[in-house]
Amino acid sequence: MAVVPALQVLTANRLRDGDVVYWRDGAWVDHFATANVFGEKAAAEAALEAARVFVKDRVVVNPYLFGVREDGGRIRAIEEREIIRSEGPSVRRDLGKQAMDSFDVSI
Repeated sequence: MAVVPALQVLTANRLRDGDVVYWRDGAWVDHFATANVFGEKAAAEAALEAARVFVKDRVVVNPYLFGVREDGGRIRAIEEREIIRSEGPSVRRDLGKQAMDSFDVSI
């Protein structure tokens, strides 16, 4: 049986443009640093269930939870895939999320 990480974030892809989006208070936001971090399994599962309405309405596709960890007061993705997704396309550092100043959000 897989171990569920203690902290999780909900993500999906916006159907209109394919961008990675994150769950924040019942809506989708563009930046990982502003996403809700779920410390309780029930809250994470409730957010995932609420996100399914957005799939039905064709706003996002493939919502899922992934593990994160606290590192120096910031939240960081655990898996390499999510690290890359949170930074945007890896082929252009002068465009997209990589070109933006990183958010410094404390928890």
